[in-house]
Amino acid sequence: GVLSRNMEDFPAFQAFAVLIAILSCGCMLYTGFYSESRYDNKGSESDLPVDHQSSVSFTTLRMLMWQILTNRDFQIFVLMNFFQVFVLTFFHSFTMIFVEHLIPPDVLPSLAKSIMYGAGFICPQLLVLSCQSLLHGLGYYRILLFTFYMEAGMAAVMLALGPQHYYILATFLTVNMVVLHAATSFYNLPLADIIDKDLQKYKRSSPLSSMVFGTNALFTKPAQSLAPMLTLKILNRFGYEQLKDAGKDSDPSALASLHSVMFYLVCLVPMCVAALQVLAWRPFSIRNSHTVDAKYTDS
Repeated sequence: GVLSRNMEDFPAFQAFAVLIAILSCGCMLYTGFYSESRYDNKGSESDLPVDHQSSVSFTTLRMLMWQILTNRDFQIFVLMNFFQVFVLTFFHSFTMIFVEHLIPPDVLPSLAKSIMYGAGFICPQLLVLSCQSLLHGLGYYRILLFTFYMEAGMAAVMLALGPQHYYILATFLTVNMVVLHAATSFYNLPLADIIDKDLQKYKRSSPLSSMVFGTNALFTKPAQSLAPMLTLKILNRFGYEQLKDAGKDSDPSALASLHSVMFYLVCLVPMCVAALQVLAWRPFSIRNSHTVDAKYTDS
């Protein structure tokens, strides 16, 4: 902000962000091409010409990428994780806005709202720690599947009850945030099993941890931008940009319409996303990894 003056000059912020992205990409490419590890077979390639080494490296990289992208379990996980990032970003970005508009200040004081927001970040860690025995007993596949059913069920019940039950709505938003955060904490485990299965299938000398994690991020990170863009587009169609600061001077019918749309978003987005996650996650084949020894994890 100090360098780009983004508070006063948004185009300068955009240009600075693009510059940082280009520098980051350049640094990543440099480390990718010139990094060495204990798994590198230096002896077999040391006598090859430099241009031949480059062509071999590019061919190998393309082959490895294709093997990852055609992995059925990886495709399933990326699709499911994309939806998870989408709904998590949705609640991260708009929970406070929804609470301010859907729950009157005299019903939920500022202290209660602070506790509610804090619980969304603290309680997931406690929940994950308390579920270790359950994780070893059931495995992450069943736990994640249960959380999807739970999210869809809670959203359906909230939709049936309606927006006038303020305390239930506040509880729903809080519990949903806790469950989403806690479930996301388990997402490294499927990737670790995918890496281990890939290692065994292709009899690799080293696991493709960085490539698998990086490819997953490549396809799921766009959801962080897509969620707020789509949500704002929907809200602005119902006058959110004009009504958000209008206060008592706003049109009651327009405000009621906006609040109705917000409530439907609060209920329908997690319900639909959870349903899609159930459909995407059920074919995942690695379901009993909790019964064997630990797998590779991202460092």
